[in-house]
Amino acid sequence: MRTVTVVGASLSGLYAARELRAQGYDGHLVVIGDEPHHPYDRPPLSKGFLTGRADENQLALTDAEESAELDAEWMLGVRARALDARGRTVVLDDGRTVSTDGLVIATGARARRLPGDALAGVHTLRTLDDARALREELTRGPRRVVVIGGGFVGAETASSCSSLGHSVTVVEAAPLPLTPHLGTGMAAVCAALHRRGGVDLVTGTGVAGLRGTLTVSGVELTDGRTLAADLVIVGIGATPNTSWLAGSALALRDGVLCDDGCVTALPQVVAVGDVARVGGVRAEHWTSATQQPRVAVTNLLAGRTVATADAVPYFWSDQYGARIQFAGRRGEGDTVRITEGELSDGAPAEGGFLARYERNGRTTAVLAVDRPRPFMRARRELTRETAVAATGE
Repeated sequence: MRTVTVVGASLSGLYAARELRAQGYDGHLVVIGDEPHHPYDRPPLSKGFLTGRADENQLALTDAEESAELDAEWMLGVRARALDARGRTVVLDDGRTVSTDGLVIATGARARRLPGDALAGVHTLRTLDDARALREELTRGPRRVVVIGGGFVGAETASSCSSLGHSVTVVEAAPLPLTPHLGTGMAAVCAALHRRGGVDLVTGTGVAGLRGTLTVSGVELTDGRTLAADLVIVGIGATPNTSWLAGSALALRDGVLCDDGCVTALPQVVAVGDVARVGGVRAEHWTSATQQPRVAVTNLLAGRTVATADAVPYFWSDQYGARIQFAGRRGEGDTVRITEGELSDGAPAEGGFLARYERNGRTTAVLAVDRPRPFMRARRELTRETAVAATGE
């Protein structure tokens, strides 16, 4: 391959560029990004960056020395508009085209929005520019903040806003936030962290609309209530950035469809990170974005699938001074057993806890709150057991 192009100057895009060089690719490397920024770390945006404990320099994932070593052509601040996969050409919004022999799709996802969220005071939190705008508003004095969506980003953002002294309410349409990830019992335990952090949690009701003329003034709920709001933060998930791939001959269904090795229907095209549906699963987690590129690049350079991405899923979240860590694949019907620590009034007690999800006598997943060392041991054990089960030994 004379030229390999990475579309997406994201975490997974950077890792793909690193892997290409590490695996011996010495041809022309192009990295295209729709943001004007070089790759940066997104998890701190809802935490340390929002509260002012981290600055933009600390978000940077690369520096001038590494950029020189990568020897890549960076095309930043320009969006990919189309892909002629068979002609091996990426078309950019500004009319330029990039011819390429191999392609890594790492375009990530964009925040879902609500009708009417063009009002001033309504924010999403996905990009550095989003975080800059929200952080600036949070410094203007006490605000009534409504966070729509109780997922990880919503919970972390609510926690940060509360720590800055704002009055915060989280609205979650489901009976409990995080149930798909943790199951009902452990979701209830983690929901109690909101209460402990002084944040109101409203569940089981959706959002009917936003109030306000030029600036948001409230959130109307489907149960008839209205919550007063000076700031609204919409955290209702993300949509994979695949619109530029329409008509490209790649299969798209809530992401770019790939096999277990991140390879699409075209062997010269692989996908990684939030945009990739690998083996039927699209995982929006930091670890997936950093682990998939190694396998994807191996297969891209081989011209076929010779390796698979079979790592045990892992994610973490920092909320209200607590660290939540989860690894594995929870299934409906799994039993949950707290093996270390305990609960206090439905919330993690001081010192946290470790819980195991089990099915037919086998551990399927582990969850910890403020028990990092026991969790890492349990995660390693789970990884070993999963590998043995996969080989049938």
